[in-house]
Amino acid sequence: MPEHDHPALALMGLGPMGEPMARRLLKGYGELTVWNRTASKAEALVDLGARVATSPFEAATDIVLTVLPDLSHVELLLPGEEGLIAGWTARGIARPILVVHGTVSPGAVAAFGERILREHGVRVLDAPVSGGTVGAENGTLSIMVGGDEDAFSSVTPAFQFMGSTIRHMGSGGSGALAKACNQIVVAGTVTAVSEAMLLARGGGLDPSVMLELLRGGLADSEVLRQKGHRWIDGDFTGGGSAQNQLKDLNFVLGAARTAHLELPLSTVIQNLFEDMIARGDGALDHTGILRTLAQRNRALTET
Repeated sequence: MPEHDHPALALMGLGPMGEPMARRLLKGYGELTVWNRTASKAEALVDLGARVATSPFEAATDIVLTVLPDLSHVELLLPGEEGLIAGWTARGIARPILVVHGTVSPGAVAAFGERILREHGVRVLDAPVSGGTVGAENGTLSIMVGGDEDAFSSVTPAFQFMGSTIRHMGSGGSGALAKACNQIVVAGTVTAVSEAMLLARGGGLDPSVMLELLRGGLADSEVLRQKGHRWIDGDFTGGGSAQNQLKDLNFVLGAARTAHLELPLSTVIQNLFEDMIARGDGALDHTGILRTLAQRNRALTET
């Protein structure tokens, strides 16, 4: 294991993204404390050298990375005798850094960062990631960061083991805003490919050949490279859920309202994902929007 000469680091949340991110850090950064609500996921990393925390209190190190679905889940880690704040206080860590890797509301995370800096001296970085589980496994994530620049510099040595494109975007909330921009493109691409595949099938084209053509031309994208097989085999289980895609689109349109902007494409796509979830497909991968489009077209032909 590499010699540990960096600030003490913890990662909380070992889901589909957090677990491979933790593996990258254990391989390159050095010592790492891990915590997960389901303890078995954390214990699975012990053989790689991880120290398992049984509570947020025990995970309170100089830098705490959180890989959780939304800001509310991060906030739950802070209070109480077993919370992060009590842990930082007990260890005399006066200016800890809390990193929010989840996709969250830009305005909400900016306000959250201002509040806990004022009340507890905690520096917050919003640092959402893009690249999917493949990017997390390979250490090639795009990491977009908002918050204090000195804190960003302190965490960059850890980021470098997880991402290949790492950029400080500005003050608190700017990383989350950059991720919102990213999610417009992701949701738009997923929906556009689904429409293309629906049209191809409707016209009798071979979807496998259609995918090959898309990937060989200007329409190619990381979405096609990682998820293209889903449009062919129709398996939409696992992956990034439609529920999370809708959550992200809600953040997109909330940020647009704050900026006094109209985003018509995002609005249409938001409505489509609302429909997908209403039809009971919210837990499916967002590429499952193909099912919703197909169902809507069947309904049209039946009227």
